[in-house]
Amino acid sequence: MKVGIIGASGYTGSELLRLLSGHPEAEVSYLTAHTYAGSRVADLYPHLSPLGDMVFSAFRPEEALQRADLFFVALPHGESMQVVPSLLEGEARVIDLSADYRLKDPRLYASWYGKEHGSPHLLEEAAYGLPEFFAADITAARLVAVPGCYPTAALLALGPLAEAGLLGGCIVDAKSGVSGAGRTLSLNAHFAQADESVKPYGVGGHRHTPEMESVLSLLRGSETRVVFTPHLVPMSRGILATCYVEVDEGLSPRRVDEIFRERYASSPFVIALGEGRFPETKNVAGSNFCHLGWHLDEERGVLVVASAIDNLVKGASGQAVQCMNIMQGWEETAGLEALGLFP
Repeated sequence: MKVGIIGASGYTGSELLRLLSGHPEAEVSYLTAHTYAGSRVADLYPHLSPLGDMVFSAFRPEEALQRADLFFVALPHGESMQVVPSLLEGEARVIDLSADYRLKDPRLYASWYGKEHGSPHLLEEAAYGLPEFFAADITAARLVAVPGCYPTAALLALGPLAEAGLLGGCIVDAKSGVSGAGRTLSLNAHFAQADESVKPYGVGGHRHTPEMESVLSLLRGSETRVVFTPHLVPMSRGILATCYVEVDEGLSPRRVDEIFRERYASSPFVIALGEGRFPETKNVAGSNFCHLGWHLDEERGVLVVASAIDNLVKGASGQAVQCMNIMQGWEETAGLEALGLFP
């Protein structure tokens, strides 16, 4: 199948190219990049040189629809909604990696992203692209909104508890590598600023908070609040989310094990490490896997669940490919079989 990548020059775009280069069913036939239109992919990303003389184009809807049937849109928040409607009108299927279609309420989007939504009529129909929980929605969708990297890590840790009715008050303390900020230069991601330093940011107001709360409320069946604090750490890629959950007396470590192992028994990319075993970002680097570990403090009534993913793969491009596989009825793992890189 011919696929296109809109906004292919960023980190998520290059990861899509890397993953799709080995996909057995999909062929990249169209690439766009505003700044690099006319440039060779290999000149911008030498590690992709084996892809030959592929060149970035300027986006033109008519040309795009002639050259591909499914599109990954890897544009910044606010820009995707200017492109997606034209692709859907051309009867293409679209997988969007921005935040533009993750929230169902356009007022919530305007509140957190500071602008009115350009195509609010598409919000309700967009499937939330977390395959472990919404595969049926993804299968039938023509528009899929890939979750944010932080929400992916947090929801895989907390989702089973929400479904089981065990999710009380919760805190998500997460650390991310600097690639999460994208290729655009910024002071916080500058080497001299980030190296040998760890800092919280977006405290009390990070844009991924309503996404976590919306999905957890849906899974739980009642309103759920999350205290979320992200941190920037001096590594290129990876997210570690440590989640603290208030639980009722009587919950046992054995029951926690059962909840996670049963929930993810048929999920090829979630590895439940178990009680007292905790994940490391190093072990999932370059892969589409999520590793989960937990500890129940029965005396204090607190369950600690830790989740590790690669923010550019399971937190973005790999999850997008996973969604494509489900949409097309292919093997869910197609093109995503690579294990983590260690050391």
